[in-house]
Amino acid sequence: MVFSAPVKDMVFNIEHLSGWAELCHLPQFQDVELETAGAIIEECARFAEEVLAPLNASGDRAASHFNGESVVLPEGFKEAYEQFVDTGWQSLQHPVEFGGQGLPRAVGAACGEIFNAANMSFALCPLLTDGAIDALLTAGSDEQKQTYLHNLVAGRWTGTMNLTEPQAGSDLSLLRTRAEPRGDGSYAISGTKIFITYGDHEQAENIVHLVLARIPGAPAGVKGISLFLVPKYFVNADGSLGGRNAVRTVSIEHKLGIRASPTAVLEYEGATGYLIGEENRGLDIMFIMMNSARFAVGIQGIAVAERAYQQALGYARERVQSRPVDGSSNESVAIIRHPDVRRLLTRMRAVTEGCRALAAATAGWHDLARHADDPDRRAEAKAVAEFLVPLVKGYSTEMSVDVASCGIQVHGGMGFIEETGAAQHYRDARILPIYEGTTAIQANDLVGRKTLRDGGRTAYRIAEMIAGTEAELNASDSVPARVVARKLARAREAFLAVVDFVVLETPRDPQTVFAGSVPYLMLAGNLMAGWQLARSLIVAEAELARGVEPEFMAAKIATARFYADHILNEAEVLRERIVEGGESMLGAAAAAL
Repeated sequence: MVFSAPVKDMVFNIEHLSGWAELCHLPQFQDVELETAGAIIEECARFAEEVLAPLNASGDRAASHFNGESVVLPEGFKEAYEQFVDTGWQSLQHPVEFGGQGLPRAVGAACGEIFNAANMSFALCPLLTDGAIDALLTAGSDEQKQTYLHNLVAGRWTGTMNLTEPQAGSDLSLLRTRAEPRGDGSYAISGTKIFITYGDHEQAENIVHLVLARIPGAPAGVKGISLFLVPKYFVNADGSLGGRNAVRTVSIEHKLGIRASPTAVLEYEGATGYLIGEENRGLDIMFIMMNSARFAVGIQGIAVAERAYQQALGYARERVQSRPVDGSSNESVAIIRHPDVRRLLTRMRAVTEGCRALAAATAGWHDLARHADDPDRRAEAKAVAEFLVPLVKGYSTEMSVDVASCGIQVHGGMGFIEETGAAQHYRDARILPIYEGTTAIQANDLVGRKTLRDGGRTAYRIAEMIAGTEAELNASDSVPARVVARKLARAREAFLAVVDFVVLETPRDPQTVFAGSVPYLMLAGNLMAGWQLARSLIVAEAELARGVEPEFMAAKIATARFYADHILNEAEVLRERIVEGGESMLGAAAAAL
């Protein structure tokens, strides 16, 4: 099936959900017109549809491989990456002073979704580079910024994130990689790192590894971890590349999905590295890169869901099978006319659009947190953005697996056959709730750092904003608005009951609270996506009344109504599981499982 980027929906979200009216008056973005942003997204779509999408299935079949000396990417990837660099796509949301275009993050998120929908294996490379850029912008020295950022922002060099090791998994306190100080200010980095996305390849001139390691005498656990920059090739004083550093590829993984993306095992054999920031503060800095990557992985979930939805929709319109149950035809009809296929497709569309809307809103809060003039506004925006990131990551990626599975179901038996392509979307999606922190890790973060840290203040503040949207909906005379308002209020009340439970119960019984952490994340993500669709409905009704794009606006209203009727109401069930289900979950002895 041919991929077509949902540009109109993306521009709608940027204009109406990302806080554009406030952002475009900030000095950083005052020269960015909405029409310009739309044109950039249109051109991004053209590039992705014409250059990247045709390589998706072939790259999956061929996969990357390691020949013992270098990593070989599937045919066409290197040439596509050269075009990606030449047209400046890596630079979209990065600072102008380092060669970036300085665009709002919502524009970067829209383009990121398009790239990942077209070819997720390809898009993983610039995704990690974005994270490396963010980390260096925040904690790099002036010399490090000047040496590395221009080429990273241009995409001529790529970045990686080296966290875990064979014995550590997600428990970074177990890291063993060593960093021995040298007399010249550099360090000798020695150790093995695993699961390094695009850890080695030949499509860029250089690779900049950000590596967690321990300096001798450092405190035990995560408090003794430092962060180092380790280039694949040394950088000379004039900016040219020198000899190769002492880091080598041991192997690459053979994976369920994203097969064209090389996931490397890297061996550091006394490689030269340079400290980023302060000693023993590496995890704090790496969290900057991790949060950037977590948001981007949520975008990946939306992307693969959109691709799976489009493929299922196209198949349902063409596949003729069985007569309709209402007897309206004596002949077999396209399966899109069958009620359960309609249910599957509408669910796929609704959750995908809801998560896209949530990501756009989160991106806007992130930009306000960095650039708003008023310090209090920045502080509030920072708290809201941080609260929403684990939801974008956790809810959107769990949703993507569900959507990809529904896509296979629409195809029936043909979906289980690789040649149709539906199975690839499911295989690719399955990693998303796992890497960059599993859903449980995101949920624990939501409970611990995002809810308990401020006594639930941010959660309660967001609930107040949702109540404001309900009031706007209730001011409408339309049935859809009133229905969505009622369902949104119930979901908000369920959310508030859970926040109360988390805040009050954790000191008494943390085990029970954290047993419900993933359902809490799913409830919160469901509510926040539904809230953004409710905001969309308000805009769509106003635009429809003015005669603006009636078909598109009517579809926005219908999607918000479906989400409220069929998805948002799941919040009440999740509340019951969280608040009342802990005893039955934890009551059985581990040995009995």
